[in-house]
Amino acid sequence: MSVNKVLTFNEACEYLGYKKSYLYKLTSAKIIPHSKPNGKKIFFERDKLEGWMLSNPSSSLSDKNILAATYITSNNKTSIKWK
Repeated sequence: MSVNKVLTFNEACEYLGYKKSYLYKLTSAKIIPHSKPNGKKIFFERDKLEGWMLSNPSSSLSDKNILAATYITSNNKTSIKWK
C-alpha cells in the first residue's frame, strides 16, 4: 500500500476528518498549510498537515505536576518561613 505524500482537497478532508466547508474556511484564512499551483485546485502535503495537527500540544496534568515539582525543587534558594 502506497501512502501519497501529496493529498487532494477531498483526500485531505478524509485524512483530517473535516467537512469540506470547514477545510475551505481554513485554507481561505491561510490557517492550514496548502498549495494552489494553478490558482484553482488545492493540494496538501501530508507531512505539513501532520505538523500542523501537532502544532499546539497540550501537556497532561501529570506532565504539569512533574514540571512544577522540578521547578520548585530546583529554584528553592530561599528558606520558607513558617508563622
